[in-house]
Amino acid sequence: MSLKTRVADDMRAAMKERDQVRVSTLRLLMTAIKNAEVLGDKVRELSEEEVLDVIGREAKRRREAVEAYGAADRADLADKESAELKVLQSYLPEGLSDAEIAALVDEAIAETGATSPKQMGEVMKALMPKVRGRADGGAVSAAVKAKLGA
Repeated sequence: MSLKTRVADDMRAAMKERDQVRVSTLRLLMTAIKNAEVLGDKVRELSEEEVLDVIGREAKRRREAVEAYGAADRADLADKESAELKVLQSYLPEGLSDAEIAALVDEAIAETGATSPKQMGEVMKALMPKVRGRADGGAVSAAVKAKLGA
């Protein structure tokens, strides 16, 4: 079963269970997926990897919103965004630990032969397909900078 089909089936199940948070979150996710499919002149079906990217973007938006609402002392809105984030995270692969990220960074540096911070782009280009959907790009970038001495 494709990820998009699973999301649609879960949304129908949540409707039957009257789980409003899950229904609204999955509706927003389905809309984001459909918008990504229609982007440009042609309508096309997204691959599993592209659907994961959409889910990752939506999860990142929720994380940022939780931080912003927390900083603004809006606990009610932060709790809502946090609940939506939990729903979205159930569709993402298991996240990588800091040790796993460090190991992948070392591997990518060895692959590319990078020795200076100027070569960070090459390392990130080799590394991002391996961590897509499993680690935050900012955390990966920080790990690469630390290893390259930037």
